[in-house]
Amino acid sequence: MLGTIFNTVMIIAGSIIGGIFKKGMKDELQDILMQAMGFAAVALGINAIAQHLPDSQYPILFIVSLALGGLLGQSINLELRFNKLVNKFSKSNLAEGLSTAILLFCIGSLSILGPVEAALHGDYTYLLTNGLLDGITSIVLASTFGFGIAAAAIVLFAWQGSIYLFAKLLEGALNADLINEITIVGGILILSSGISILGIKKCKTMNLLPSLLIPPVALFMIHVFGLRF
Repeated sequence: MLGTIFNTVMIIAGSIIGGIFKKGMKDELQDILMQAMGFAAVALGINAIAQHLPDSQYPILFIVSLALGGLLGQSINLELRFNKLVNKFSKSNLAEGLSTAILLFCIGSLSILGPVEAALHGDYTYLLTNGLLDGITSIVLASTFGFGIAAAAIVLFAWQGSIYLFAKLLEGALNADLINEITIVGGILILSSGISILGIKKCKTMNLLPSLLIPPVALFMIHVFGLRF
């Protein structure tokens, strides 16, 4: 768990630094940073999709995941609940930035493979690298959306901690296919978040978040019951 703790601390530290920068930053500089983060999210999302989709053994699973996850998220309206919760503490556009931060920090090969490598082989290389990258990213995000970005550190700790414990309990359960399918869906969600930040279209990215739960369930059913997609 040391790697995950390091990753968490780096996000908090980066958010503090970025939050300090934001206080003395002119509106036009915040606007251009917002655009920069939007384009960065779009690029990262497309990159994740392009890298992992060709290797998918279940090429329509991501479509099923988005459809089922979207229906589930919309039925409980995660987006509205999330915005109401964040708006209790901030009247700015923190909710949009925080949802983007959570996706950027949690959905990615390093953030998923890191806890697995740490649990199975005691190798913290991925987590240390991811921590440095997230620290830099959190500085930029916090300088745009404010110190509240640090809240994403709590989600990251829970996310990576769960993967770490899961890998410890069930060695080999997090196989390459599962990581690949989660990353494809995650890339689409990051792309959706970037489109929202750029103002191209307001996407209900949080309502699509349950889509990440579908690949583990689907692959479990495939391996246990022999189902095919």
